[in-house]
Amino acid sequence: MTTHYQRINGTDWRNIWIVGDLHGCHTLLLQTLDETGFDTAQDLLLSVGDLIDRGEENVECLTLLKQPWFRAVRGNHEQFLLDHLLSGDDGDEWQCNGGYWFFDLSKTEKKSVLALLPLISTLPLVIEVQTGGRAVVICHADYPASHYVFGQPVEADNVIWSRERIEASQKGHDQEITGAEMFVFGHTPVPTPQTFANQHYIDTGAVVTGNLTLLQIQEG
Repeated sequence: MTTHYQRINGTDWRNIWIVGDLHGCHTLLLQTLDETGFDTAQDLLLSVGDLIDRGEENVECLTLLKQPWFRAVRGNHEQFLLDHLLSGDDGDEWQCNGGYWFFDLSKTEKKSVLALLPLISTLPLVIEVQTGGRAVVICHADYPASHYVFGQPVEADNVIWSRERIEASQKGHDQEITGAEMFVFGHTPVPTPQTFANQHYIDTGAVVTGNLTLLQIQEG
């Protein structure tokens, strides 16, 4: 069990955007931000996780964690990395899911990733943004409860892996999560952003489709 939450005050920023799963698409992200007029001095970008794997610019995407204008929740692909580098698993499952890039890095490049481990290992499971009198909650796959409370214990595996809620919603069994006005998730690829009750799914498969979704939750 974990209570790894982070809260952000929207008044500290002009515009706030949430971006879908990057999976190593760093150049595409920068192009998309440029098209939206994103200002690194005033604006904030939040990620639903899965910065890495399957794409080509994985180190560059991890390096975003050093930027003051960028925040992310932990995705299952960050968890693959941590399980290998910190928990000592053999990395086979990670490689089968797109993590082969790490094993192909030079020693110098691997050191650059290892230097980022303190940032990767402390990625929250849940980010809450207070903006315009409402709470916007960002998780990778799901918020595994019917009612949201900041700091309440949640099962990490469900937050970063579960597809039960979106699969039920796609079958017409959507249900609001109370306790916050809006929830934003990635993890499950959708052809276009989908909304069910107060839940928004924004992983539009950028690494395959070239379609990277940005969802604006605050406009200054």
